[in-house]
Amino acid sequence: MADKFVKIMPCLDMQNGRVVKGVHFIDIADAGDPVECAKAYCAAGADELAMLDITATVENRGTLIEVVKRVSEVCTVPFTVGGGISDVLSAGSVLKAGANKVSVSSAAFRKPEIISDIIKEFGADALTVAIDVDVNPSMPSGYEVYIDGGRTATGFDAVDWAKRVDDFGVKVILPTSKAGDGAKTGYDIPVIAKMHEVCSADIVASGGAGKMEHFLEAANAGAAVLLAASVFHFHMIDIPELKKYLASNGVQVKL
Repeated sequence: MADKFVKIMPCLDMQNGRVVKGVHFIDIADAGDPVECAKAYCAAGADELAMLDITATVENRGTLIEVVKRVSEVCTVPFTVGGGISDVLSAGSVLKAGANKVSVSSAAFRKPEIISDIIKEFGADALTVAIDVDVNPSMPSGYEVYIDGGRTATGFDAVDWAKRVDDFGVKVILPTSKAGDGAKTGYDIPVIAKMHEVCSADIVASGGAGKMEHFLEAANAGAAVLLAASVFHFHMIDIPELKKYLASNGVQVKL
């Protein structure tokens, strides 16, 4: 990681126009207004911001475009939006509303050509491919891909899928551990390390951060971006303190 900064990325999980946070993708609790959250995170030194419409895919609808517009107006850092983006048209509407990148997960798995279509239309910098994963010892890597917001097992090896995504020229891959999501027990370090080993894309650590040591472990495993929600939303960890801690432990961050 010596050649570039590790980025801190708060994630706004959205439901019905509000920021929410769950545990293991369920047990949802309200965490505030997205515009106010975005303003606060930009002021606190976030390097990037993610917004995920967590029920768009299972409710078979697009992302909440009005919310994207409102957040993009106050956001001063690169802004990634995911949830319900299923083709070039829906990706285009989210980017037009002010997002810098779109994140695609279930749709990319179901129709991998969407990956090349979006890259061809908007460039590789405009796309993140998210992969929900859970432990499955019968898979070669020990991890299986899940879709539909972590609800549907695919029978496909997660690290194999990450490698395939990487081969499309995707620059950012975001694996989220279903077991770790919201549990604050730590990121799933083996899946980060395995994907980092086989992919040239930046790997985003997502799902499970509970204390500063967890962020350090993920950075040391090869994560280029450290994403978290609960610990930031509820001020269990604040970004300036986290960056100082990481820097004091040899991780390059923008202070």
